[in-house]
This record gives sequence, structure tokens and C-alpha cells, in this order.
Amino acid sequence: MTRKLLTVSICLALVSASGYVHAQGNASAGKAKAASCAGCHGEDGNSAMPSFPKLAGQHQGYLAKQLHAFKNGTRNSPMMAPLAAGLDDQAIQEIAAYYAGNKISANPAPTLPSGDDDDAPAKTEEQKKAELAALIAQGSDLYRNGNLSREVSACVACHGPYAEGNKPASFPSLHSQHADYLIKTLTDFKTGARSNNRENMMHMIATKMTDEDIKAVSYYISTMK
Repeated sequence: MTRKLLTVSICLALVSASGYVHAQGNASAGKAKAASCAGCHGEDGNSAMPSFPKLAGQHQGYLAKQLHAFKNGTRNSPMMAPLAAGLDDQAIQEIAAYYAGNKISANPAPTLPSGDDDDAPAKTEEQKKAELAALIAQGSDLYRNGNLSREVSACVACHGPYAEGNKPASFPSLHSQHADYLIKTLTDFKTGARSNNRENMMHMIATKMTDEDIKAVSYYISTMK
């Protein structure tokens, strides 16, 4: 009996080790194939430009799903479509595995952009800090509680208390993402420019959000680690 248990244990260990090596191999191959992505998304998936999303630490399945969507046209992007078109299924999985295995970087402390109204009186540093703190607090409340009066769902229900996402459900991780990219993404869901999500769920949520809601929750999520 002891010998049988030992044999089973060894077999399970070998299977687990084989899976680990295979995953590592995918990521290693993905690093080479992701070289052309570095210009926009950073060498390790941490983009320096806030208009381009960070890919580091994102769920492998979600990344693969988005690359397939760019390739088959269900997610529209003149920039990404030609790049994804040349990737086969294996390359997509390898690139996704590479980025998923990297750690997302924390963002620096956020600052509010200067207003467009040149005639408006200049704000003091204390006023700017208070305005930013109020915006982030508004975003935190919306993320965790939603807005019942406007039927805006709480983000926490799908994306988790730490914005870590939900891997089995393919809900993406959001924490430490660039605020500018999050604002654009929510705006695209709101206008219908992007619709490649389950039952168009994000469109239904974003259409009930004001521009201020979108800005507030995006700034808050960008500070989550």
C-alpha cells in the first residue's frame, strides 16, 4: 500500500513539474515574440505612456482573448489588428503567458491635469490636493458601492476588492493601470466604440456613468496596488 501511494505521489509530482516547465517555456518563447510590442507596452509589459495599457500581471486568458478579438475584428483597433493578424494561436498563448508572468508596476502619485480655461483663477497647491483627494474618494465609493440611484453597478462585484479581476470569469485585473487608459476604455464602452465583452455588460454599466464618474473611478483604480 505504501509503495502504491509513493508511486502515485511521484507521478503527480512529475505531472506538476511537466506543467510548470511547459508554462515557463511558453513565457520564454512569448518574450521573444513580444519584442515588437515593447515600443508601446514596455519591454516587460509596463508601458511608460499612459495612453497605452500595462499588460504585465494581466490574466493570461484575458490577454489571449483580446489578441484573438483584435485578430478576428470583434475588437476594433487599426493599430493592433495588423499586429495580431500575423499571430497564430500558439504565439498568442505564448505572448499572453509572458506578460501574465510579469509584475505590474505601481503608478506614481496622481495629479490632476491643468484646466482648459485660461481665465480661471489659479488654484493653490492645497486646493489641488483637496480636489484630487475628493475625486479619489468619489472613485473609491463608486468602485465599492456603485450608485443605486442611477443603477451603476459596483466594480468590486466583478473585478474584486483589490481590482485583481476574476480569472475563471475572464474579468480583467485593473489595479495599477494607467488612469488615462481606463478613462478611454470606459468612454469607449459608453459610446459603443468597444463592445467585445460578455452580453455587452460594460456598455450597459458605462452608459449610466457620468464623465465625472468615469474620471473618478479611473483615478482611484490607478492608485490600487
